[in-house]
Amino acid sequence: MAEIEYFYSAHSAYAYLGAWRLAEIADETGARVIHRPFDFWPVINAVGGASGSKSDAHRDYFFGRDMFRWAEYRNLPMIRHRPTHHDNPLARPNGLIIAAQKAGADASALSRAILMAHWRDDADIADPGALADLLRREHMDPALLDDAMTVSTQAIHTANTDAAIARHVFGSPTYVVDGDMFYGQDRLELVSRALKTPFAP
Repeated sequence: MAEIEYFYSAHSAYAYLGAWRLAEIADETGARVIHRPFDFWPVINAVGGASGSKSDAHRDYFFGRDMFRWAEYRNLPMIRHRPTHHDNPLARPNGLIIAAQKAGADASALSRAILMAHWRDDADIADPGALADLLRREHMDPALLDDAMTVSTQAIHTANTDAAIARHVFGSPTYVVDGDMFYGQDRLELVSRALKTPFAP
């Protein structure tokens, strides 16, 4: 079975915008999505991409006009401001996705629910109560929330972050097909093609 390694963070705007298209591609091709949630800032800082290095014009475009166009194009609801809790720690929501994948639950559906809660509902996805509500809505085992912050789950979170840094991941989302890296949800059509016909080296 073909695989798509999916490097992202649970608060990523562009991961949200690409999540449903990624699911379609996985269904169309029969590929398995391997979720690799990572701690965002260590990865971004490792490639010199800290937001402080970007101009106001770049931020206004990339996290404003372009983001909202993609939301319209993908037919996804999106708040028109920076999420209230955007800077909260990612260990718990990322860990919950990892815990779901470990347990054989539908990590993709849970991931989409977390991303939508952040970007549609302005929810605090670091809050255990908010995450427990999402698990109930997705009809998933509430015990997953207990596993999210365990040593074993957080070790995977750290390993994902280390792997993203070692492999020079530029940001969230990044997709890897058979070692070929595609950065950004706007590369999803290339991901689809790579699963069917790999690109020449």
